[in-house]
Amino acid sequence: MNAFYSDHFVLPLPSGHRFPMQKYRLIREGAQGLGMAIEFSEAAAATDGQLALAHHPSYIQAVSNGALSEAQQKMIGFPWSPEMVERSRRSAGATIATCRAAFESGVAVNLAGGTHHAYADHGEGFCVFNDAAVAARLMQAERRAKQVAVVDLDVHQGNGTASILRNDESVFTLSLHGARNYPFVKETSDLDVALPDGTGDAEYLAALERALAELFSRFAPQLIIYLAGADPHEGDRLGRLKLTMQGLAARDRIVLENAHQRGIPVAITMAGGYGSDIHDTVAVHVQTIAIAAQHACAGMKRHERHAHA
Repeated sequence: MNAFYSDHFVLPLPSGHRFPMQKYRLIREGAQGLGMAIEFSEAAAATDGQLALAHHPSYIQAVSNGALSEAQQKMIGFPWSPEMVERSRRSAGATIATCRAAFESGVAVNLAGGTHHAYADHGEGFCVFNDAAVAARLMQAERRAKQVAVVDLDVHQGNGTASILRNDESVFTLSLHGARNYPFVKETSDLDVALPDGTGDAEYLAALERALAELFSRFAPQLIIYLAGADPHEGDRLGRLKLTMQGLAARDRIVLENAHQRGIPVAITMAGGYGSDIHDTVAVHVQTIAIAAQHACAGMKRHERHAHA
């Protein structure tokens, strides 16, 4: 399985900033320590032309040239820096590479990404560019897929993704999120499932099964971009849900099994995670990567058996 990273590009954040920037390096180190058949590659940066598939050129230029206003930087939650620009481009580039690799092997992973609060003309909530929207549109432009589904299981609604793709019938947006969590004004996805505070494993997994059944009854994607947020975990300080590690493992397997049964490649991004203990967040993400690698390995073995039959 291919895994793409961009953690060498670190934002110079003020001390005490609540964004857990070091988690990306820890995720890569944890994934490398799994001892599984995973090939790690540093991602190329997304180009202006690729970003313009989902973002206004004037916004791309303002980000690139350091022309964001104080208010725009405050909405994003990061002070502008050249490192912010490079990391945001690399994160989007990694999701592009992950999608391309998923078509080759069935499953691939971006060790960052899932920046679903970025809109066409502005960033929000630690998200500068919307990697899922950019990658979905690029896979269509490259004629790899006519229809793409974005399955967003971060605890926060994918408001930017829903906004960018609102009138695009070729991309289906599904968001399963906390009803009372950020963003407090929600956008309209193709399918929104808002969960009450304190939702645990059983209720969450049942809601996910119903949501995926509805997605596949309404839409036939040739690619799934899966935002596997760690923030539904019970230890997340921003999450408000109560999923255990076992529940999150079941979540990942449900998505991958549903895709595998239908022969749909899956590109996975990490999305959010704000554990009181950063190692809890990293453990959730590394578990997702391990489950994805198991699926990729099983898929290759099935493919080899069919080839030799």
